[in-house]
Amino acid sequence: MSKALYIAEKPSVAQEFAKALKSGGQRRDGYMESDTCVVTWCVGHLVTMSYPEKYDLKYKRWSLDTLPFLPRDFKYEVIPGVEKQFQIVKGLLNRPDIDTIYVCTDSGREGEYIYRLVAQMAGVKNKTQKRVWIDSQTEEEILRGIREAKDISEYDNLAAAAYLRAKEDYLMGINFSRVLTLRYGNSVTNYLGGKYQAISVGRVMTCVLGMVVRREREIRAFVKTPFYRVMSSIALEGESFEGEWRAVEGSRYFQSPVLYKENGFKKKEDAERLIQELSMGQPLVCTVEKVERKKENKNPPLLFNLAELQNVCSKLFKISPDETLSIVQDLYEKKLVTYPRTDARVLSTAVAKEIYKNISGLRSYPQAGEAAQGVLELGTYKNIAKTRYTNDKQITDHYAIIPTGQGLGALKGLSLTAQRVYETIVRRFLSIFYPPAVYQKVSLVTKIQNESFFSSFKVLLSEGYLKISTNSFAKKTAADVGKASEGEGEEVSCDEALLAALQKLKKGDILNINGLGIKEGETSPPKRYNSGSMILAMENAGQLIEDEDLRSQIKGSGIGTSATRAEILKKLFNIKYLSLNKKTQVITPTLQGEMIYDVVNCSIRQLLNPELTASWEKGLTYVAEGSITEQEYMDKLERFVRLRTKQVEDSSFQYALRQFFDAAAQFYKKPEKPAVAKPTKKPDRKPE
Repeated sequence: MSKALYIAEKPSVAQEFAKALKSGGQRRDGYMESDTCVVTWCVGHLVTMSYPEKYDLKYKRWSLDTLPFLPRDFKYEVIPGVEKQFQIVKGLLNRPDIDTIYVCTDSGREGEYIYRLVAQMAGVKNKTQKRVWIDSQTEEEILRGIREAKDISEYDNLAAAAYLRAKEDYLMGINFSRVLTLRYGNSVTNYLGGKYQAISVGRVMTCVLGMVVRREREIRAFVKTPFYRVMSSIALEGESFEGEWRAVEGSRYFQSPVLYKENGFKKKEDAERLIQELSMGQPLVCTVEKVERKKENKNPPLLFNLAELQNVCSKLFKISPDETLSIVQDLYEKKLVTYPRTDARVLSTAVAKEIYKNISGLRSYPQAGEAAQGVLELGTYKNIAKTRYTNDKQITDHYAIIPTGQGLGALKGLSLTAQRVYETIVRRFLSIFYPPAVYQKVSLVTKIQNESFFSSFKVLLSEGYLKISTNSFAKKTAADVGKASEGEGEEVSCDEALLAALQKLKKGDILNINGLGIKEGETSPPKRYNSGSMILAMENAGQLIEDEDLRSQIKGSGIGTSATRAEILKKLFNIKYLSLNKKTQVITPTLQGEMIYDVVNCSIRQLLNPELTASWEKGLTYVAEGSITEQEYMDKLERFVRLRTKQVEDSSFQYALRQFFDAAAQFYKKPEKPAVAKPTKKPDRKPE
């Protein structure tokens, strides 16, 4: 009797498939088997690309003579530590009684690559292979994925993109790291002292290093500029509010060179002169020139993709993107949330139709059960497919990260941080079914003589989604968060008494001035990246835009993928090119990192360019979509590697680099060299 084989990416996922299939099979060494099916697993990657010396022993020694290294056919090998599991999987894939293979690795490019390498090394032939593509690990979703599994050939373009991504990282990493080390490794090592180290570069990691170093140098070069604003204190029915002077058309200072901007002076004396001029008339009064009142709706934010979740968790919990991914992956494997490695921030039309199931399941979640019940009573979920929160065109592989409404029993066994991450996902999800927050805005222009003063107020009238969007563990109330987060520019909150008085104002009213004063300020340097804003910058090809609406307008690919960004940052910390403050999550370069930046900047500057790196990622997307062929991409890649490797071979910037190293080193403490104890007697032999 023939059987079906289900192959998952991890043992825990295989367990969920076995449960969903209700196979009642026996546990064997490396797999489970019943009368109808066999379930097995990889342990992440089982197969990897071979090092150059496996092609020819001559490549073991790093030499310019053997560069560039561009193999015609790539070699692969089983990873030694998982050889046993590979042999088990290989045996199952080729067992005569297995006629259909269901590929159940993670539904994405990397999951596709993991299985394809195993099948390639195992020599799978003459088997029906079907791809299971799921968005969560609930029993219902697993069974749907199996039922609707497509022939694996439908994913050949995705697999091609996965192979190319690996080849690209491999060829750039090996060729550029070797050629830069051979040319400039001694320069870096001699300057730093200590043990000789190879220069490590990569398609994405070097670009990220460049973003951090450039930002740090912008901060160092920044010169603070003081400025002085003239403010009026205006009396109104026992209350008072401020007006800010601006040199608009009609002002005696309109487009004057003494201004810093239209609302401030470069010198304090000029601000004092204006106050003196305006104070000539007594009593000091102003006339209401213009009053504008309007209501403003603030819609709930879009749902979480991985980058947005990593950014929020960095701010809320001061955890790294790598930690966030680990937590949300665990939530996914415990059936609590949908697939985490997604770039989409919306729902698909198909899932929107069934979304009441997710909401219903959350009614028994203590932290937000009432909010979920409220959504069901409102009935707003019925129209969610017609809103901006559902858009099939914005989804490539998976929709946004949302709670499944299942698996709540597993929450007690999770860490406090993991429980809070889950609550954050739940509240963002439920928010989209609630009405917008409503604000009353009042804008006021008053005049003293011919000079205009501007006041702006924003008051929260109706909390809307803010009522349920704030986490239970947050210190502020929903209303406070709304006021704090929504107040933009110079808009300020005001109490009910002042709002009532403002509502009565009309053009031509004359108000008393309590006094005129000066507010001193100074320009601020650019902010350093933190682990969350860095992920967003990578998502948007280096454009640090934290506002979600602006981000959605940025078209093009990011640096790396949702699945790889956290790992890239982690590697840069591990090789000590970047430093992470674990308390604040702020990222800064190390001296070594700055030196590597200078080496690359002098030799392969293109590697530091976010747009170039993003264009390679876009190319992989084109391969996955079938817009360009694998060979077209590979030809372009080989040309790039060959040209840039030759460029470094022909370069000689050792002496020029010294001045760059010196310029960076002044901002770092020189490492103290360990004292060497003098030997008490002559050693028997020379040290090796």
